[in-house]
Amino acid sequence: MEEGEYESVLCVKPEVHVYRIPPRATNRGYRAAEWQLDQPSWSGRLRITAKGQVAYIKLEDRTSGELFAQAPVDQFPGTAVESVTDSSRYFVIRIEDGNGRRAFIGIGFGDRGDAFDFNVALQDHFKWVKQQCEFAKQAQNPDQGPKLDLGFKEGQTIKLNIANMKKKEGAAGTPRARPASTGGLSLLPPPPGGKTSTLIPPPGEQLSGGAPVVQTAVAPSSGGATTSWPQPKPATTATTDIWGDFTKSAGSTSSQTQPGTGWVQF
Repeated sequence: MEEGEYESVLCVKPEVHVYRIPPRATNRGYRAAEWQLDQPSWSGRLRITAKGQVAYIKLEDRTSGELFAQAPVDQFPGTAVESVTDSSRYFVIRIEDGNGRRAFIGIGFGDRGDAFDFNVALQDHFKWVKQQCEFAKQAQNPDQGPKLDLGFKEGQTIKLNIANMKKKEGAAGTPRARPASTGGLSLLPPPPGGKTSTLIPPPGEQLSGGAPVVQTAVAPSSGGATTSWPQPKPATTATTDIWGDFTKSAGSTSSQTQPGTGWVQF
Protein backbone atom coordinates (compact mmCIF):
# COMPACT_ATOMS: atom_id res chain seq x y z
CA MET A 1 0.00 0.00 0.00
CA GLU A 2 1.38 3.40 -0.99
CA GLU A 3 1.79 6.12 1.62
CA GLY A 4 0.28 8.79 -0.66
CA GLU A 5 -3.12 7.10 -0.85
CA TYR A 6 -5.95 8.83 0.98
CA GLU A 7 -8.81 7.24 2.87
CA SER A 8 -12.34 7.82 1.61
CA VAL A 9 -15.62 7.10 3.37
CA LEU A 10 -18.01 4.82 1.47
CA CYS A 11 -20.87 4.33 3.91
CA VAL A 12 -21.90 5.29 7.46
CA LYS A 13 -24.70 3.64 9.45
CA PRO A 14 -25.57 4.96 12.92
CA GLU A 15 -26.71 1.64 14.41
CA VAL A 16 -25.38 -1.90 14.07
CA HIS A 17 -25.46 -4.88 16.40
CA VAL A 18 -22.66 -7.42 16.99
CA TYR A 19 -23.34 -11.08 17.84
CA ARG A 20 -21.22 -14.01 18.87
CA ILE A 21 -21.75 -16.85 16.46
CA PRO A 22 -21.28 -20.60 16.96
CA PRO A 23 -18.77 -22.46 14.78
CA ARG A 24 -20.13 -23.44 11.40
CA ALA A 25 -20.86 -27.17 11.42
CA THR A 26 -21.49 -27.60 7.68
CA ASN A 27 -20.62 -25.84 4.44
CA ARG A 28 -24.19 -24.68 3.86
CA GLY A 29 -23.53 -21.27 5.37
CA TYR A 30 -24.40 -19.32 8.49
CA ARG A 31 -27.92 -18.99 9.87
CA ALA A 32 -28.97 -15.92 11.88
CA ALA A 33 -31.68 -17.93 13.63
CA GLU A 34 -28.94 -19.77 15.54
CA TRP A 35 -27.69 -16.53 17.10
CA GLN A 36 -29.13 -14.86 20.18
CA LEU A 37 -30.63 -11.96 18.26
CA ASP A 38 -32.35 -10.48 21.29
CA GLN A 39 -29.04 -10.29 23.19
CA PRO A 40 -26.41 -8.55 21.03
CA SER A 41 -22.87 -8.48 22.43
CA TRP A 42 -22.25 -4.89 21.34
CA SER A 43 -24.10 -2.04 19.56
CA GLY A 44 -22.61 1.03 17.94
CA ARG A 45 -21.87 2.76 14.63
CA LEU A 46 -20.60 1.17 11.39
CA ARG A 47 -18.37 2.98 8.93
CA ILE A 48 -16.94 1.65 5.65
CA THR A 49 -13.80 3.33 4.37
CA ALA A 50 -11.47 2.63 1.45
CA LYS A 51 -7.76 3.19 1.06
CA GLY A 52 -6.43 2.13 -2.30
CA GLN A 53 -8.01 -1.16 -3.33
CA VAL A 54 -8.80 -2.35 0.22
CA ALA A 55 -12.06 -1.55 2.03
CA TYR A 56 -12.32 -1.46 5.84
CA ILE A 57 -15.42 -2.20 7.91
CA LYS A 58 -15.01 -0.28 11.15
CA LEU A 59 -17.18 -0.71 14.24
CA GLU A 60 -16.98 2.44 16.37
CA ASP A 61 -18.55 3.86 19.48
CA ARG A 62 -21.48 6.18 18.71
CA THR A 63 -20.38 8.94 21.09
CA SER A 64 -16.61 8.91 21.24
CA GLY A 65 -15.85 7.26 17.88
CA GLU A 66 -13.45 4.80 19.56
CA LEU A 67 -12.67 1.79 17.37
CA PHE A 68 -14.16 -1.45 18.63
CA ALA A 69 -13.14 -3.79 15.78
CA GLN A 70 -12.03 -3.59 12.17
CA ALA A 71 -12.42 -5.96 9.23
CA PRO A 72 -10.23 -5.36 6.17
CA VAL A 73 -11.87 -6.53 2.93
CA ASP A 74 -9.71 -7.22 -0.11
CA GLN A 75 -12.35 -9.11 -2.12
CA PHE A 76 -16.13 -9.09 -2.26
CA PRO A 77 -17.90 -11.42 -2.17
CA GLY A 78 -15.34 -13.48 -0.29
CA THR A 79 -14.44 -14.91 3.07
CA ALA A 80 -14.05 -11.47 4.69
CA VAL A 81 -17.80 -10.75 4.33
CA GLU A 82 -20.50 -13.40 3.99
CA SER A 83 -24.29 -13.18 3.96
CA VAL A 84 -26.40 -15.51 6.07
CA THR A 85 -28.76 -17.93 4.36
CA ASP A 86 -31.96 -17.05 6.20
CA SER A 87 -32.01 -13.22 6.24
CA SER A 88 -30.86 -10.19 4.26
CA ARG A 89 -30.15 -8.03 7.34
CA TYR A 90 -27.34 -10.11 8.88
CA PHE A 91 -23.76 -10.77 7.80
CA VAL A 92 -20.65 -12.54 9.07
CA ILE A 93 -17.40 -10.55 8.92
CA ARG A 94 -13.80 -11.46 9.69
CA ILE A 95 -12.14 -8.99 12.06
CA GLU A 96 -8.39 -8.54 12.62
CA ASP A 97 -6.45 -6.89 15.43
CA GLY A 98 -3.33 -6.03 13.43
CA ASN A 99 -1.20 -8.68 15.12
CA GLY A 100 -2.32 -11.54 12.90
CA ARG A 101 -5.22 -12.69 15.04
CA ARG A 102 -8.60 -13.12 13.34
CA ALA A 103 -12.12 -13.91 14.47
CA PHE A 104 -15.56 -14.21 12.85
CA ILE A 105 -18.45 -12.25 14.32
CA GLY A 106 -22.01 -11.60 13.22
CA ILE A 107 -23.43 -8.15 12.55
CA GLY A 108 -27.04 -7.14 11.93
CA PHE A 109 -29.09 -4.08 11.03
CA GLY A 110 -32.53 -3.19 12.31
CA ASP A 111 -33.55 -1.73 8.93
CA ARG A 112 -33.36 -3.58 5.62
CA GLY A 113 -32.40 -0.34 3.87
CA ASP A 114 -29.24 -0.08 5.98
CA ALA A 115 -28.32 -3.66 5.09
CA PHE A 116 -28.88 -2.89 1.41
CA ASP A 117 -26.64 0.20 1.54
CA PHE A 118 -23.93 -1.82 3.29
CA ASN A 119 -23.99 -4.42 0.54
CA VAL A 120 -24.07 -1.92 -2.34
CA ALA A 121 -21.19 0.16 -0.94
CA LEU A 122 -18.90 -2.87 -1.03
CA GLN A 123 -20.08 -3.89 -4.50
CA ASP A 124 -19.46 -0.44 -5.99
CA HIS A 125 -15.99 -0.21 -4.49
CA PHE A 126 -14.77 -3.51 -5.91
CA LYS A 127 -16.38 -2.79 -9.25
CA TRP A 128 -14.23 0.33 -9.36
CA VAL A 129 -11.17 -1.72 -8.36
CA LYS A 130 -11.80 -4.10 -11.25
CA GLN A 131 -12.04 -1.26 -13.75
CA GLN A 132 -8.82 0.27 -12.50
CA CYS A 133 -7.01 -3.03 -12.94
CA GLU A 134 -8.26 -3.34 -16.52
CA PHE A 135 -7.16 0.20 -17.35
CA ALA A 136 -3.71 -0.47 -15.91
CA LYS A 137 -3.32 -3.61 -18.05
CA GLN A 138 -4.34 -1.75 -21.19
CA ALA A 139 -1.87 1.03 -20.44
CA GLN A 140 1.00 -1.46 -20.03
CA ASN A 141 0.12 -3.43 -23.16
CA PRO A 142 -1.73 -1.15 -25.57
CA ASP A 143 -1.13 -3.52 -28.52
CA GLN A 144 -3.07 -6.34 -26.89
CA GLY A 145 -6.38 -4.48 -26.97
CA PRO A 146 -8.87 -5.06 -29.77
CA LYS A 147 -8.21 -2.95 -32.86
CA LEU A 148 -10.91 -1.43 -35.00
CA ASP A 149 -10.34 -2.30 -38.66
CA LEU A 150 -12.25 0.03 -40.97
CA GLY A 151 -10.51 -1.04 -44.19
CA PHE A 152 -12.12 -2.99 -47.00
CA LYS A 153 -11.58 -6.69 -47.13
CA GLU A 154 -10.19 -8.23 -50.30
CA GLY A 155 -12.91 -8.24 -52.94
CA GLN A 156 -15.33 -6.22 -50.82
CA THR A 157 -17.22 -3.47 -52.64
CA ILE A 158 -19.92 -0.94 -51.86
CA LYS A 159 -22.66 0.47 -54.09
CA LEU A 160 -24.01 4.02 -53.98
CA ASN A 161 -27.27 4.95 -55.71
CA ILE A 162 -26.74 8.63 -56.47
CA ALA A 163 -29.93 9.00 -58.55
CA ASN A 164 -32.16 8.20 -55.59
CA MET A 165 -30.19 10.57 -53.40
CA LYS A 166 -30.80 13.45 -55.84
CA LYS A 167 -34.52 12.66 -56.03
CA LYS A 168 -34.81 12.70 -52.26
CA GLU A 169 -32.95 16.00 -52.04
CA GLY A 170 -35.23 17.54 -54.70
CA ALA A 171 -38.38 16.34 -52.97
CA ALA A 172 -37.24 17.54 -49.59
CA GLY A 173 -36.22 20.98 -50.88
CA THR A 174 -38.60 23.94 -50.62
CA PRO A 175 -39.46 26.16 -53.62
CA ARG A 176 -37.49 29.35 -53.87
CA ALA A 177 -39.49 32.31 -52.59
CA ARG A 178 -40.05 35.20 -54.98
CA PRO A 179 -39.04 38.67 -53.83
CA ALA A 180 -42.03 40.69 -52.69
CA SER A 181 -42.77 43.78 -54.78
CA THR A 182 -43.19 47.16 -53.13
CA GLY A 183 -46.40 48.01 -55.00
CA GLY A 184 -49.30 46.40 -56.75
CA LEU A 185 -47.52 46.47 -60.16
CA SER A 186 -44.14 45.14 -61.09
CA LEU A 187 -42.43 47.54 -63.50
CA LEU A 188 -39.55 46.38 -65.64
CA PRO A 189 -36.44 48.56 -65.71
CA PRO A 190 -35.96 50.75 -68.84
CA PRO A 191 -33.66 49.53 -71.61
CA PRO A 192 -30.05 50.69 -71.55
CA GLY A 193 -29.65 54.20 -72.93
CA GLY A 194 -33.39 54.92 -72.98
CA LYS A 195 -35.60 57.17 -70.89
CA THR A 196 -38.49 56.26 -68.72
CA SER A 197 -41.89 56.73 -70.37
CA THR A 198 -44.60 58.74 -68.72
CA LEU A 199 -47.76 56.90 -67.61
CA ILE A 200 -50.89 57.91 -69.53
CA PRO A 201 -54.19 58.40 -67.67
CA PRO A 202 -57.41 57.05 -69.22
CA PRO A 203 -58.99 59.02 -72.08
CA GLY A 204 -60.98 62.06 -70.99
CA GLU A 205 -58.86 62.71 -67.89
CA GLN A 206 -56.25 65.43 -67.53
CA LEU A 207 -53.41 66.17 -65.20
CA SER A 208 -53.68 68.80 -62.50
CA GLY A 209 -52.35 71.49 -64.85
CA GLY A 210 -55.16 70.96 -67.37
CA ALA A 211 -52.76 70.19 -70.25
CA PRO A 212 -53.18 67.00 -72.27
CA VAL A 213 -50.81 64.18 -71.54
CA VAL A 214 -48.27 63.32 -74.17
CA GLN A 215 -46.49 60.01 -73.95
CA THR A 216 -42.84 59.92 -74.76
CA ALA A 217 -41.51 56.64 -76.04
CA VAL A 218 -38.23 55.48 -77.42
CA ALA A 219 -38.24 54.67 -81.10
CA PRO A 220 -36.58 51.37 -81.92
CA SER A 221 -34.39 52.78 -84.67
CA SER A 222 -33.72 56.21 -83.21
CA GLY A 223 -30.81 55.13 -81.08
CA GLY A 224 -32.33 56.36 -77.85
CA ALA A 225 -34.23 59.46 -79.18
CA THR A 226 -37.74 60.09 -77.90
CA THR A 227 -40.87 60.62 -79.99
CA SER A 228 -44.25 62.05 -79.05
CA TRP A 229 -47.38 60.10 -79.80
CA PRO A 230 -50.58 62.06 -80.52
CA GLN A 231 -53.26 61.69 -77.88
CA PRO A 232 -57.04 61.89 -78.37
CA LYS A 233 -58.53 65.30 -77.80
CA PRO A 234 -60.49 65.82 -74.61
CA ALA A 235 -64.26 65.88 -74.91
CA THR A 236 -65.98 69.26 -75.11
CA THR A 237 -67.97 70.80 -72.36
CA ALA A 238 -71.27 70.08 -74.10
CA THR A 239 -70.61 66.37 -74.30
CA THR A 240 -69.32 66.06 -70.77
CA ASP A 241 -72.82 66.54 -69.42
CA ILE A 242 -73.84 62.94 -68.85
CA TRP A 243 -77.43 63.95 -68.06
CA GLY A 244 -78.04 65.68 -71.42
CA ASP A 245 -79.40 62.70 -73.35
CA PHE A 246 -81.37 61.50 -70.37
CA THR A 247 -83.13 64.91 -70.16
CA LYS A 248 -83.94 64.91 -73.84
CA SER A 249 -85.34 61.41 -73.77
CA ALA A 250 -87.37 62.25 -70.68
CA GLY A 251 -88.81 65.33 -72.42
CA SER A 252 -89.76 63.34 -75.48
CA THR A 253 -91.38 60.70 -73.37
CA SER A 254 -93.47 63.26 -71.51
CA SER A 255 -94.64 64.79 -74.78
CA GLN A 256 -95.73 61.42 -76.06
CA THR A 257 -97.71 60.58 -72.95
CA GLN A 258 -99.64 63.82 -72.60
CA PRO A 259 -103.37 63.09 -72.26
CA GLY A 260 -105.74 63.95 -75.10
CA THR A 261 -109.04 65.65 -74.92
CA GLY A 262 -111.46 64.15 -72.61
CA TRP A 263 -108.87 63.06 -70.02
CA VAL A 264 -109.00 64.63 -66.66
CA GLN A 265 -105.65 65.56 -65.13
CA PHE A 266 -105.13 65.42 -61.36
